[in-house]
Amino acid sequence: MGSGCSKQIKRRKEIRTEKKVLADLKVSGEDYPGAEFRPQDRKNWMSELGPEKVHINKIVWPGTHDSATNKIGIPLITRPFAQCQSLSIYQQLVTGTRVLDVRIEKNRRVCHGILTTYSVDVVIKDIKKFLSETQSEIIILEIRTEFGHEDPPDFGKYLVEQLGEFLIHQDDHVFEKTIAEVLPKRIICVWKPRKSARPGAGSPLWSAGYLRDNWIETDLPSTKFESNLKHLGEQPAATSRKYFYRVENTVTPVADNPVVCVKPVTGRIHAYNRLFISQCYSKGIGDRLQVFSTDFIDEDFVDACVGLTHARVEGKA
Repeated sequence: MGSGCSKQIKRRKEIRTEKKVLADLKVSGEDYPGAEFRPQDRKNWMSELGPEKVHINKIVWPGTHDSATNKIGIPLITRPFAQCQSLSIYQQLVTGTRVLDVRIEKNRRVCHGILTTYSVDVVIKDIKKFLSETQSEIIILEIRTEFGHEDPPDFGKYLVEQLGEFLIHQDDHVFEKTIAEVLPKRIICVWKPRKSARPGAGSPLWSAGYLRDNWIETDLPSTKFESNLKHLGEQPAATSRKYFYRVENTVTPVADNPVVCVKPVTGRIHAYNRLFISQCYSKGIGDRLQVFSTDFIDEDFVDACVGLTHARVEGKA
């Protein structure tokens, strides 16, 4: 028991030290191209920037991690251990989110680990509502079978039936196109089954290799921050890639630490999204940043991504 207490004391010290590293780094500033820009209408920020000017591979896409977990589990009992977003899918899209990360199980229910929530039909309904209210907003919808679960039967067919009129087909040339050139299609849907057949070239759905990341399981904020910088630095520039690369501004509860609720843990890194972007530019890798995701997304996170996108579109980054 004594060794367990000693280990926890050491862990708490590590967390305090790492939080201080980021806080001290933040003092150096958070400036980067477009940092001062704020969209007038987050719901229509792509339209505001000009669909004919915005190339798909120049967008810094604000995304959410475990997007459809706002109602997961039992309130005050299991929900705090699995909830990564407090807003509905529709509310996230209105706030400016443009990349959704949805996990499902064999009964087409959204899940996070062993906990389940509403049917994926709720996600589709929210997306369609948002699309009906906007004209030029493009969404990347990633749907994957959660680890430890089975693929829902015929799920690829279901996605095409539900979203077919909006789907931008899998095509490497899409990255070089402007938003105006892919309209009226609005969704890049990446389907990541565990065992079912993967989408092929030319499919209405995109295969797993088109949305990549390097995830590490840690609740240490500076460790995650530096890992994100390292892996991003190993990528080619966004304008020369034929895939989307995601960086997640998150840390994750781990079993050997007494704090296992998502919100207080992710709070250790949540405020440092602008610092991360500025560090990318100070290290000469700002041109690699593309999909940037977070838990509990807010307006400032969206503005940070939109501002950099605006600077790229205007040739200032």
